[in-house]
Amino acid sequence: MGIIIDVLITAAYVRLRTLLSVDRITLICLESSFILPSPAPLGSLLVQFKQFHLLSSCKLVSLYFLFIMDCELDAYFDLAVKITKTGGQLIRDRIWKTKSVKTKASESDLVTETDHEIEALFIDDITKAYPNHKFIGEETTASGKEVTLTDDPTWIIDPVDGTLNFVHGYPNACISVALVVNKTLEIGIIYNPVCEMLFTARKGRGAFLNGAPIKVSKTKELSRSLITIEFGTKKSKEESDIVMQNINILRPLTQGIRCIGSAALNMAMVALGGSDAYFEYGIHAWDYAAGTLLIQEAGGVVIDPAGGPIDLFSCRMLCASTPTLAQEISKLIKQHYPTRDL
Repeated sequence: MGIIIDVLITAAYVRLRTLLSVDRITLICLESSFILPSPAPLGSLLVQFKQFHLLSSCKLVSLYFLFIMDCELDAYFDLAVKITKTGGQLIRDRIWKTKSVKTKASESDLVTETDHEIEALFIDDITKAYPNHKFIGEETTASGKEVTLTDDPTWIIDPVDGTLNFVHGYPNACISVALVVNKTLEIGIIYNPVCEMLFTARKGRGAFLNGAPIKVSKTKELSRSLITIEFGTKKSKEESDIVMQNINILRPLTQGIRCIGSAALNMAMVALGGSDAYFEYGIHAWDYAAGTLLIQEAGGVVIDPAGGPIDLFSCRMLCASTPTLAQEISKLIKQHYPTRDL
């Protein structure tokens, strides 16, 4: 038993040291707090833990499950990236070819066979590996499946974000997938396979583009910002009027406004520092779940457009490089409250 405890504690400590990438680690386990130097001689590691009375069963279990959970998330992430690249190949191969296209809510709200194939690819492959995992997908939801979120690992999937772009051969189309565990975002992936831009994020580990770390711009002044706004796929007069009002409000106050045609890619550009802010009403969890984690891990902020905390199922989102910029935009724009997803 002593050898097993040695191995578990050593593995947990080394994993934490690797994750945090710091010279000294402060860990809090129940009522005890202790500091260990890094690197600590592994031969003396167990002795140091014993000195701080951390071998009670519940504390050991806490360290053990932290280590195991992180290993599981590594496996989830690797599988999701693999599926994403496979799905991306379908987009890349078909973007300039004839497609089978159907309309959903409006003439500009489209779905193709590729949307369905990629979403099915995620659901089938993940279910084979992890039968208890749940899914919230754009196309399965559109077909009538109810949106529910529990504490179970739940994948939120947009198989082709920017379907209208994809249909027209405009290369701003991507796959967006996020993993929520215990209602907390843990993984975010956004992949534009045409431009070969793979954005990834893990909670607490930073944000990356093709493996290289990325950061937001840190712009605080609206007058120095480039922002993105979308017109959306719905055509009601109220929604169209609000979009135009907000463009008219912000255009004179910024350096420029852009429209990419993909919510996920708009958020990826904020995470990358290419743009400074983006907001939209009427989007869904699958549009902005992955982007939310990506921006947060890149050092930016994601909030409700009215200034409160972000809600993945409110169909409203505002993201920016800094809290200052986010709050300034929030105070200026006209608000709209679509029907919630959940």
